[in-house]
Amino acid sequence: MSESYAKEHKGARVKIQDFGRFLSGMVMPNIGAFIAWGLITALFIPTGWKPNEKLAELVGPMITYLLPLLIGYSGGNMVSGKRGGVIGAISTMGVIIGADIPMFLGAMIIGPLGGFVIKKFDELIEGKIKTGFEMLVNNFSAGIIGMLMAILAYSAVGPVVSSLSIALGKAVEFIVNIGLLPLSSIIIEPAKILFLNNAINHGVLGPIGVQETKEIGKSIFFLLETNPGPGLGVLLAYLAFGKKSIKQSTPSAIIIHFLGGIHEIYFPYVLMNPALIVAVIAGGASGVFIFNLFNVGLVATPSPGSIIALFAMTPKGSFIGLLLGVLVSTLVAFLVASIFVKSSNKELNDEELEKATVKVKRLKNKKEENFELENEINKIVFACDAGMGSSAMGASLLRDKIKKARLDISVINCAIENIPKDGDIIITHKNLTERAKEKAPDKIHVSIDDFLTTPAYEKLIEELIKISNINKNEKVKQEKQTISNNILIQDNILLGLDSSNREDAIDLAGKLLVESGYVKSKYIESMHRRENVLSTYIGNGVAIPHGDKNSKDEIIKSGISVLQYPEGIDYGDGQTVYLVIGIAGKNNEHLSILSNLATLLEDEKIVEKLINTKNIEDVYNTIINRD
Repeated sequence: MSESYAKEHKGARVKIQDFGRFLSGMVMPNIGAFIAWGLITALFIPTGWKPNEKLAELVGPMITYLLPLLIGYSGGNMVSGKRGGVIGAISTMGVIIGADIPMFLGAMIIGPLGGFVIKKFDELIEGKIKTGFEMLVNNFSAGIIGMLMAILAYSAVGPVVSSLSIALGKAVEFIVNIGLLPLSSIIIEPAKILFLNNAINHGVLGPIGVQETKEIGKSIFFLLETNPGPGLGVLLAYLAFGKKSIKQSTPSAIIIHFLGGIHEIYFPYVLMNPALIVAVIAGGASGVFIFNLFNVGLVATPSPGSIIALFAMTPKGSFIGLLLGVLVSTLVAFLVASIFVKSSNKELNDEELEKATVKVKRLKNKKEENFELENEINKIVFACDAGMGSSAMGASLLRDKIKKARLDISVINCAIENIPKDGDIIITHKNLTERAKEKAPDKIHVSIDDFLTTPAYEKLIEELIKISNINKNEKVKQEKQTISNNILIQDNILLGLDSSNREDAIDLAGKLLVESGYVKSKYIESMHRRENVLSTYIGNGVAIPHGDKNSKDEIIKSGISVLQYPEGIDYGDGQTVYLVIGIAGKNNEHLSILSNLATLLEDEKIVEKLINTKNIEDVYNTIINRD
């Protein structure tokens, strides 16, 4: 194969992946609406679980208007933000009225097209509108373009899509009738391993299934990609016949895959031994055969693809067939996978599982992005199409690693469309990074190939620890500077004082601050007021008297004084104090001083040294030059 041929086909494959993900990106943010419609359908239509004539009236308007409008808005929004979303929704209304079938495919076409048109218009007039006329032009241009796009959709796009949908429906019906639908697994199962599962399910199969559901109340197309049986069979084969440590990781993977619905977790297990693609194809095809044989279908897309979600979307009369289909696909995948797992010449272990990540990179022909952190990080965001499957899994893994590293950083997961403004780092799959950058261009973006075993997590933790240590060192440095900036002078350190009482000690500590020019004389009164409200004794024989909140006008500049009472003084409430440190902080600097001293004085050895030393320089250097 020539190099030019390989490059040409690599580009074609990337374009297909991007197109598929763009289609799924219009559906995934609205998957909750699809599930709501599916539940209403399953419950309230005449053949549902709880037939209700009034509530069943929701089914028609939702599938005819709500769902296509949401898709159209999302498509326009992906191209040109909220303004594009509005034009996409207006345009979609044209295809809805111009056709007599649910216009999901039409919305996927006209929604992004509407966003594209308004985007080009905005680029054309950028910088050419006179000041004061911006809102007028923006509003009327959106209205006019929206009207024209709706007319175009009504007169041209709607009829064309209707004809195409009818032809596609007949083709699908033909494939189902001659029993060839199970062969779809030859395409669907390998494509899932290439992380095209959302694109196939929500971008292609989902819209076809919705239209079929309107006609017959259920659709097998909701099961072609979401069936958890093939992946479960592969994981069970590793559990039964895998060697060494790889066997230990499968129970948790089974739970996450089968009950959690996150199919991505079994992909590396297949990539460790690519021959297992045969197993998932065989399992998928056998499951489809059983579903077709028992006339099984779902009322809406089960997302994520958990067995729980499958049962929730199953109408009356399909439970037995659904369960049989999942069991058969699991058994067939298990039997075929067992052959390849047992006959493997090398021992598959954790190291091989990590190498599967490299295989994913090779399949995608992309390199890991490098990243370096410079600023403090408070929130990390995992983003994917829906914000539920792979991103939830990745967020959980990284959250655990960050907890072990004792870093105070929040980790969340969400859909790309909902990336929060306060996120500092955005982590996405390689194929979604460009979309994430468009949504959050000013953030740090990390691209990964595999949410499970990517080495990016370890590198990120290293960077986070590094930046955390830098920030801590800088904070300590600033605190030292705060104290050493003439806050403490040696004349304000008195050692070997005779025992006295609390009031006299506070008077003396305040007097030193007054005489040194740190505070006005009335500040001493505020120190007593503060002490009467709440004792400033902090433990270890140390008290830190300071003014109350009303004393800020009495402070000239920040300063401290240190009094040493070797025999101790009665500080009230049975407390004996040996070290009295008077504090005055300008512009809330007292908080930094208090924090700094608290860190210093929690060390009993340091306190003991300060209480017993007879050298003023020892006290000064201990406080000023502490590490």
